[in-house]
Amino acid sequence: MSLCCNSVHHSPCNTILPLCSSHRQSFQCSNKNWNSQRLRIVARSKPDAQPSATSLLSFLCPLLKLFSARDPSQPRNFTLELATSSLASVSRFAWGTKSTAESSLNKEVTSDVPFSLQLFEFEACPFCRRVREALTELDLSVEVYPCPKGSVRHREVVRKTGGKEQFPFLIDQKSGISMYESGDIVKYLFERYGEGRSPSLGLLESTIFTGWMPTILRAGRGMMRWEHSRPDPPPGKLELFSYENNSNARIVREALCELELPYILQNVGEGSCRMKLLLDTSGSKEVPYFIDHNTGFQSGDCATILSYLFERYSTIIL
Repeated sequence: MSLCCNSVHHSPCNTILPLCSSHRQSFQCSNKNWNSQRLRIVARSKPDAQPSATSLLSFLCPLLKLFSARDPSQPRNFTLELATSSLASVSRFAWGTKSTAESSLNKEVTSDVPFSLQLFEFEACPFCRRVREALTELDLSVEVYPCPKGSVRHREVVRKTGGKEQFPFLIDQKSGISMYESGDIVKYLFERYGEGRSPSLGLLESTIFTGWMPTILRAGRGMMRWEHSRPDPPPGKLELFSYENNSNARIVREALCELELPYILQNVGEGSCRMKLLLDTSGSKEVPYFIDHNTGFQSGDCATILSYLFERYSTIIL
């Protein structure tokens, strides 16, 4: 039985295990084939969470499902949606709000630059949230492969690549490394891309009052795959300008997760080098801003984006 987010994994310290025939999904504009590559699975020396914490999450997942809306495609009370999402943002303080990178690896940023980082995660997972916060702070964009419970695609990829269904799971194609455990991923990202800086304490520890509170306040949104989601991914890329702790962008990311739609996450926290790209693309610095390169659809309105996603990528006529 797979656990909700992180599971305890005991391995020898600093062990590196080669995978000779691992696979990843190449998420270029019209290519959705699996390409072979060599990866190194980095095993951690200590568990990221205590067994009691993991057990609590395993208990919360089905419980939250009972209180969450059964059908995410139905019209919503957006006053309530934004209120709970705003409270979720407050509970995480300032983490995942601005870029703290003194300089960026992508000074000349366009929508077509290759992305070396691939993140397999799901929106409601508090451990995945810490990784997304670190990506915002480091001003790094990433290919996101949502892995909600009931996943028909991406959880299987993680299991075949890393050997187990555990999230978050990061692949860095540039270094050939893949790893589980949010604490290890955050440390790795700061060591490799943080220019000597260390992650803040809030990115390495999660408590019921911070890390898990957004999951509870949002009643498990972004946790389960919607039963009417299309089984196949879109042929071309979806692109979302966002930063982790933005309340409106969170609602859009939840929908992308529930539909199991892979997308390019363009992090544009305060001070991001991508702000000019966002301004040139949308005419505004506001997020979320969503682009479907398959159809040409673009919008910066949360409700409009949700309506489009559930109409376009469902197996039923809404």
